[in-house]
Amino acid sequence: MRQFIGKTLKHDVVNQFGVTVLPARIVLLEEHLALLEKHKIDNVSIFFDVMPPPEQKATSAQAARAAVGQVMKRAKAMYETIRQSGQVPMKELQNDIIPAVKSVAGHPNMFELFEAVKAQGDYTYQHNIGVGILSTMIGKWLHLSDEELTALTMGATLADIGKVKIPAEIINKPGKLTAEEFELVKKHAVLGYEILKNTEGINYRSALIALQHHEREDGGGYPLGLRSEKIDLFSKIVAVADIFHAMSSDRPYQKALPFYEVIRQLRESYFGKLDPRIVSVFLDNMTTKLIGQKVVLTDDREGEIVYINPHDEEAPLVKVGESFVDLSCERQLQIKQIIGL
Repeated sequence: MRQFIGKTLKHDVVNQFGVTVLPARIVLLEEHLALLEKHKIDNVSIFFDVMPPPEQKATSAQAARAAVGQVMKRAKAMYETIRQSGQVPMKELQNDIIPAVKSVAGHPNMFELFEAVKAQGDYTYQHNIGVGILSTMIGKWLHLSDEELTALTMGATLADIGKVKIPAEIINKPGKLTAEEFELVKKHAVLGYEILKNTEGINYRSALIALQHHEREDGGGYPLGLRSEKIDLFSKIVAVADIFHAMSSDRPYQKALPFYEVIRQLRESYFGKLDPRIVSVFLDNMTTKLIGQKVVLTDDREGEIVYINPHDEEAPLVKVGESFVDLSCERQLQIKQIIGL
């Protein structure tokens, strides 16, 4: 298999369960071969036999950003179509956007993916696709069937569709919303549900995501104040993806939070707000992949995570230059950023 390093995938690679392991057009690195071996994939006919020209070469991270950018462009055009017509273009959604979102969610490096989906400009549209991709990734970790995964991806990507009926100046307001404005924005959940439940070809659970993704385990969410047992699993998954993406991105009224603060707030959400199982799956998958990641500490030094403390997973051992920094001992330091690019 090592002879394929540096070559480009011709098609998406899927495992025996139909889950995309590697997306098409990615340039193969050592880590990708390890992933293929893990999934027992050895069909070499999926590769190009020639090296891509130098101008076409791209790192894994650049490929992720390019793929996400393409999906976001398509989604923005789709949302504009819905805003103008009031109709969801199902053919485009099913044949183009949803398969693309599922493909991108199979990117092998989750931290590169996190960086690629961060909203840094056009927040509304970038958030829609970011939540769709992250929800799909969590759905794979929860071993959803392919049919369930498609319904989740569709509902997650369209979770905020009701915002097309809210004035853009309120949605994109750079400052804090007034109480009246916030009450208007909250109506997007019901408005989105109405759009999706009346769209032929939309799974009912996909429509429920639009209605329920702001509900919380303790009943403190909106629009209905539902408690845990009344909230659909798909809606609970999207709630975790929605909050993680929002905290990790620059929003019109708030800058992205540092990595340690995002993790802290997710941990706190165990107790009442978010489903603890889903948060655990999300954070555990993240933790197991931290070794080898480049990071920026809160004192702005850059380093590489070399060891995860099993008793304090959020305070790993970091190699900085020729020295080592044990974050479990040096509590004044924390991880500000995972370098995904």
